[in-house]
Amino acid sequence: MAGRVHPRQLAFSLPHAESLSRDNFLEGPANEAGLALIDAWPEWPNRIMWLAGPEGSGKSHLAAIWAEASGARSTTANGLTAENVPGALATGALVVEDLRAKELDERALFHLMNLAREDGAYLLFTGREVPASLEIELRDLRSRLRAVPVISLLPPDDQLFRGLIVKFCADRQLAVDESVVSYLATRLERSSAAAREAVELLDSEALRLGRPVTRALAAELLRDA
Repeated sequence: MAGRVHPRQLAFSLPHAESLSRDNFLEGPANEAGLALIDAWPEWPNRIMWLAGPEGSGKSHLAAIWAEASGARSTTANGLTAENVPGALATGALVVEDLRAKELDERALFHLMNLAREDGAYLLFTGREVPASLEIELRDLRSRLRAVPVISLLPPDDQLFRGLIVKFCADRQLAVDESVVSYLATRLERSSAAAREAVELLDSEALRLGRPVTRALAAELLRDA
């Protein structure tokens, strides 16, 4: 895919934690509806809500903010089983990330939604697709999912995209100037995932080569990608 970068030989480095706090969430037109939903809790239009958006659009960050505010536990959709449903809802709020039909225990999910409704618990689903796009075999679950209100996150606009590049650099304690940010912003695919991947590659290659992160280095890496 054009504008995506792929690592060559990477130097060993320790993992860098990305901040998922409310203060570090970058707001823009692409995600303002999602942030408004999280900030509105517990005054939601429905106790079960769905955040939909492409990879890197901020779903997990928003879910982490909500989990912190609500005391929600978190699980992945493919890790949900009928046996762990009651425990997952123990705090009265649950995040279910990356919900898609593949490898999904449909009966466990149906049990979760029923129990949440009975207990008055809150559920926040995240997924790349909207519920209507999922190929669900269990008819009652399919109907229940399609009734869940959806908030869609969009690809970032130019200002947000540049802000994401700066944030990912800051998360890795990389000092970059405006020329690097501008170069990346005009040449990468307009997605959070592409920005994160490019910054990771710049960091790794700068460490491997013993060079600072500059526009020249960015140009070399993108040219060779």
